[in-house]
Amino acid sequence: MKRTKSKMDVKTVVKAGFLVAISIVMTRFVFIMIPIAGASGLRISFGDMPIMLSGFMFGPVIGGLTGIAADLLGVLINPQGPYFPGFTLSSMLWGVIPGVLTYLFGKNKSHSKLFSIKFVSISVGISYIIVSLILNTIWLSQLYGTGFIVLLPARVLSAAISIPIYSIILNVLLKYLRRFM
Repeated sequence: MKRTKSKMDVKTVVKAGFLVAISIVMTRFVFIMIPIAGASGLRISFGDMPIMLSGFMFGPVIGGLTGIAADLLGVLINPQGPYFPGFTLSSMLWGVIPGVLTYLFGKNKSHSKLFSIKFVSISVGISYIIVSLILNTIWLSQLYGTGFIVLLPARVLSAAISIPIYSIILNVLLKYLRRFM
């Protein structure tokens, strides 16, 4: 599999658009709220998965644009609180990080070797730690005036559950979506 640069043609834009739509639906309408200490504290959704899939399939540029579009359109369609630009940056990074890792480690590798469960798990883990555990916790801390350390334990628990689930689902999707790449 040879990746030189992101190819921005009509087919790629349409596929990325579908992933944006799936991400919006999964983020804004299909989620689980887990109450923590009597308050609605932790929201679990799989809306970041289509953005990561876009990064894996089309590279960091289109993955990042997919994340930006999903966040901005999602806020316009169904806001879940005040708009905060940090979350747009986070959404962009959900697509950029897997795309960069695929580009860096995908040279001269076949599809099956590149998207092995090990590579996908490492990519998901790195993305989740940077975006969800660090950046999104900082954004929530700034937005709501809650301490970073106060928010972190619940988010670590969410990461421990989400990383293996994301890894398995993305690995299966990448296996079956090979012909679209």
